[in-house]
Amino acid sequence: MSIIDTLIHLENTSFDASRAEAALSAANLRRMRAEFEASRANHIAQNAVTQAPLDDVALNRAVLVTTDHSFSHTLDDWEVTNQKQTGRCWMFAGLNLFRVGAMRKMGIKAFEFSQNYTLFWDKLERSNYFLEAIIETADRPLDDRTVGFLLERPLEDGGQWNMFVNLVKKHGLVPKAFMPETESSSNTRRMNSLLWYKLREGARTLRQVQEQGGDISAMRAAKSEMLDEIHRMLCIHLGTPPESIEWQWTDDNGQFHRDPEMTPQEFAATYVDLPLDDYVCLVHDPRPENPSGRTYTVEYLGNVVDGEIVTYLNVDIDLMKSIASKTIVAGESVWFGCDVGKMMRRDLGVWDVDLFEYGALYDTEFTLSKAERLQYHETLMTHAMLFTGVDIVEGDTRRWRVENSWGEENGRKGFFVMNDSWFDEYTFEIAAHKRHLPIELQEALAQEPTVLSAWDPMGALAR
Repeated sequence: MSIIDTLIHLENTSFDASRAEAALSAANLRRMRAEFEASRANHIAQNAVTQAPLDDVALNRAVLVTTDHSFSHTLDDWEVTNQKQTGRCWMFAGLNLFRVGAMRKMGIKAFEFSQNYTLFWDKLERSNYFLEAIIETADRPLDDRTVGFLLERPLEDGGQWNMFVNLVKKHGLVPKAFMPETESSSNTRRMNSLLWYKLREGARTLRQVQEQGGDISAMRAAKSEMLDEIHRMLCIHLGTPPESIEWQWTDDNGQFHRDPEMTPQEFAATYVDLPLDDYVCLVHDPRPENPSGRTYTVEYLGNVVDGEIVTYLNVDIDLMKSIASKTIVAGESVWFGCDVGKMMRRDLGVWDVDLFEYGALYDTEFTLSKAERLQYHETLMTHAMLFTGVDIVEGDTRRWRVENSWGEENGRKGFFVMNDSWFDEYTFEIAAHKRHLPIELQEALAQEPTVLSAWDPMGALAR
């Protein structure tokens, strides 16, 4: 055997030995089984979990019986809405925030803005946003990570506060009666799948134009034809948005009212009483690589090409809670984003960081911090809702009342209760008036935001 053959043989032998050490051996498997069988607690846990849902077994009764649906400050005296089988939570939460002032101005307790109207414009605007991103990245290879990310998620239902404001500013709002729900607006999956097909098809065409030497004008001419098709599809699925409306109603005192004919933009200007330009999105991102007191954005996170970019100001969680509670006490609900599915009992409408005793059930510990859960893909923003109440005891917040958009079947007719411990760990953002910020943080809003990668968890609510 030559020296080279000997070296190859030794290397292969070492590699095989390393693989053997890495494998699950028969001895390891026997040890695991013996240790499991030796514990009576394991047998009881196995008996329970094989016969009943895990969360029923692990439910922490001590938390449940001490979590009350009463609050020192409550704003809501209206019914919840229902986003149905869609990801429009951010849109519903924003419209629910706005409808409070509209109902007050109209003198009624039952009113909804059309969620289908804002859905239509978001889909069309976001199609344009996606195709522009494809034009911008057309010179990159298809296996570029950013290009792959764009193609994987060309059009989603989710969104962010700034994206919602962009829609309202550009396209206005209408009452639900003027563009009611359709089958596709309440169940977007099939419509989305066909829109994805056309947008990916459009991405191929735009890249072909670029490969054949076409300039930006040629690419945008091709894009215009694609958007005509997308518009036609949206009109078929969702209906045609009204260009003007004549709104009339009877208030709760029996008084009849009629507005003059107005555009959706004029209707929004009349009935949205919040100064949108003064609202900012505050996030709590405790990852050490993203210091607080600075602004951030996420690459390719947006919907309206000529609208505001999504901008976050990273703040401490205690400041976020303080601003949210002060806003509620002052009489205004608060839009917020969170990781909704963690430590939640949906039927009871309860969130608490210790709601389920998983650690005790499995005889283990779950030790990732909030920052580590973000870093290791264990948490992200998944849902937006409204805070409509807070319970304050001797100056400290204890629990929060939440208006969800999942209908009346869960919680207390669709309203949930969030214990303060859960806010700390799983709430990530609120929309707030910038006057509530300390002067140094108001000045920080003028910073050029740090750009996070397109796949960063801070962009997850839009996905």
